[in-house]
Amino acid sequence: MDNFLFLILQILTGLLWSITYILIIKQGFRDKASGMPMAAICANISWEFIFSFVYPHEGIQRIINIIWFTLDIIIMVQYLKFGRKEFGKNIPIKFFYSVFLLTLTLSFSIIIATVYEFNDLEGKYAAFAQNLMMSVLFIALLVKRRSMKGQSIYIAFFKMIGSFIPALAFYFYFSSVLINLFSAATFLFDLIYFALLYNQFRKKEECFAMNK
Repeated sequence: MDNFLFLILQILTGLLWSITYILIIKQGFRDKASGMPMAAICANISWEFIFSFVYPHEGIQRIINIIWFTLDIIIMVQYLKFGRKEFGKNIPIKFFYSVFLLTLTLSFSIIIATVYEFNDLEGKYAAFAQNLMMSVLFIALLVKRRSMKGQSIYIAFFKMIGSFIPALAFYFYFSSVLINLFSAATFLFDLIYFALLYNQFRKKEECFAMNK
């Protein structure tokens, strides 16, 4: 693939995921709910910190990573502010924070281990693996809540396209059966998530129309 075209896809990925994060933040404040599952938050923040400051990417990608890291800090704060009530009222607050800290520590450690195991200083294996995890967790969050609280079809759409663009770029630029499998599975779960949210949206609109 031409380097200029790869750069365009790289910038487009950065833009689409930044929009996704901004929409999650906006919806989270609107609904007073965390818009991203805890494990996904921990994995994202860990990846972005590692490849911004520990093994920093070069050029535009490092700038993108830092922007993502900053946005994910806000999403993390939202989770710590709104997420505790989903644990249940009888759960001690220390337990809630302890579970989050443990998940964050494990996420950071696993990504570092993946770097060494695959000799992957670009973090591509960890990135595509955790993106697949995120797609599954978003569906689980929707099923658990049984509502669109903290979520929207716009978040689902930009997440899906933001995941598809780098998958396309790596398909041509970096041949990997494992990454291609991660990408295909991620796109499938993103389609399912979008369809589920769209169905919820239609039901909400129908209920609103009936009550008018």
